[in-house]
Amino acid sequence: MYFQIKKVILWPKKDGEKPRVLPFATGKVNVISGRSKTGKSAVIPIIDYCLAAEKCAIPVGVIREKCAWFGVVVDTIEGEKLLARREPGKQQSTGDMFVLEAAHVAIPDEIVQKNSNVDYVKSTLNRLSGLSNLEFEPAATDSFKSRPSFRDLVAFTFQPQNIVANPDVLFFKADTSEHREKLKTIFPYVLGAITPQLLQARHELEHLQRGVRRKESELRTRQAAGARWQRDGQEWLRLAIEYGLLPAETEIPKEWPLTLELLRKVVRAEPSAGDETIEAMDITLARLKELRFQETDLTAQYNIGKERRVELQQLEDSTEAYADSLKIQRDRLSLSKWIRDQVVDRDSIIFEQSEKGRGRLNNLCMALDATEMRLRSYPRAVESLGRETIRQREAIKETLFKLKAVQKEIEAIEQRSQIGKQIALRRERNARFLGRLEESVLLFETQEPSSDLSNEIASIRNRVEQLQYLVQEGRVLAKQEQALEKVEHFAAKLIPQLDGEWPEAPIRLIVKDLTIKVNRDGRDDFLWEIGSGANWLAYHVAVTLALQGLFLNEPNHPVPGVLIYDQPSQVYFPTRRAPSANNVNELDHKFKDEDLEAVRKVFRLFSKVVSKKKAELQIIVLDHADEEVWGGLPNLHLVEEWRGKELVPRNW
Repeated sequence: MYFQIKKVILWPKKDGEKPRVLPFATGKVNVISGRSKTGKSAVIPIIDYCLAAEKCAIPVGVIREKCAWFGVVVDTIEGEKLLARREPGKQQSTGDMFVLEAAHVAIPDEIVQKNSNVDYVKSTLNRLSGLSNLEFEPAATDSFKSRPSFRDLVAFTFQPQNIVANPDVLFFKADTSEHREKLKTIFPYVLGAITPQLLQARHELEHLQRGVRRKESELRTRQAAGARWQRDGQEWLRLAIEYGLLPAETEIPKEWPLTLELLRKVVRAEPSAGDETIEAMDITLARLKELRFQETDLTAQYNIGKERRVELQQLEDSTEAYADSLKIQRDRLSLSKWIRDQVVDRDSIIFEQSEKGRGRLNNLCMALDATEMRLRSYPRAVESLGRETIRQREAIKETLFKLKAVQKEIEAIEQRSQIGKQIALRRERNARFLGRLEESVLLFETQEPSSDLSNEIASIRNRVEQLQYLVQEGRVLAKQEQALEKVEHFAAKLIPQLDGEWPEAPIRLIVKDLTIKVNRDGRDDFLWEIGSGANWLAYHVAVTLALQGLFLNEPNHPVPGVLIYDQPSQVYFPTRRAPSANNVNELDHKFKDEDLEAVRKVFRLFSKVVSKKKAELQIIVLDHADEEVWGGLPNLHLVEEWRGKELVPRNW
């Protein structure tokens, strides 16, 4: 990835002051030489902060107190980009950023307000690096398995003062467990063992495996249904024979294909096959309906006759009682005859024999005769009631006879209609049976195991096998080992050019421990088991340069072609020079002759590697070493010498 530092800029909080700009040369070994406490060690945190670091690691004190914004101009294949970030104040960081993008950006004298944020800068850097946006492991919840990010790549770029000769930590920020795990995850990616295509294959594989599991489950369900269907098939055929849908002499096959073919034949049968026609039952049903009406009418007549019969009986009973009453009255009132008898009897002394008296007696007798006549008339009424009673009884008897005849005929028809009912029920049953059978045959044919689902599963399995071959861990490890061998081979060429104690001892880069092993006299020793700061520095420099050699040999590799070392000569300056004439307070380190040569070896190697990689690699060295150490080496660019000056101008 072509990505080099062109400028580091600091904007002051103090009004009226111009920004502080540190210009760097691309494709060179850039050196900032200076004494202690001048701000050299703040350069890496400033660059890191402007490249969207989570936290601001810029040292507190003068730098944070005097600066309002920090910025860096980077040169990319898209041109220059100014990435400036606000000083966070009391916060650990701020997302406020100011971004300018152009072929050549002009540094503003002042940044009034933000125009972007850290998320945009992260996405821009990820895009420039061409990193995959897929997680290392699909559906993983661990943060260190998340997608590779440009922020992960700075581990191969920065070697700050506390790392550059550290026996325990080989890479930037690998001293925290979170970054260590993410760095282990991303290492195969930067070594080329895991590629964006492989990540895509992993995700596709995971997606296909989930899909094929679901489809295989569906297939098993269909197969189970198919097996059950085959068991039930013969039972279906027996029922079809029983229901008359197949001839009784039909032989039930044992083979499933023949069974299925026979079932398809049954499905095409008519529900009424072998039945009596229902039309034949229509006349009987019409007669039954007529008889039902007659039964209802006769029942009504019978009930009316019974009521009349009861009423006549009640009337007869009351008439007889009235007659008895009249008889008593008649017996008691037979006075007309007695009076006339007494009038005829001349000897009677009861009635007066005068004409006037006879007239009154005669009138009395006539009145009594009318009463007696009325009393004698009741027997005729009783006789009329008796005749009506007899007529009603006969009518009821006749109606009952007719009703029984109708009911008998109804019973006979209903007995015959049970057969019709059975026929209708059987036809309905056959229709339901054929419906279920047709639906089941159709369902079996659509879910038949040898259908498209089986072919689809076979196709997915074929693709899964291809992807499994691509993503198999053994291939990844083999590619990683090949890449590591190249790195170790590069490092083996570089170590003898440094001040290492065992220049010929081969090293092995151990990814799972993020360190190296030195093979000496048949024994492997970890870096932390090896003494001497010179050895630690040699292996740090050799491994970081060797890794860059691998990265730069790959076209469009995501790791930026930048290496920044802070104080690589620190292991060689135990003594200090006397104060210079320019500043009596300035103290500088004094290298022994052998140490000076050792430090010069480091700068010479930087110069040699940069020369070999031409403009692809940029190295920035922040060190006490002055021109006495690196003077005369090709491809070195002195950015500034901070003796008598610092990163932050004193007038801020």
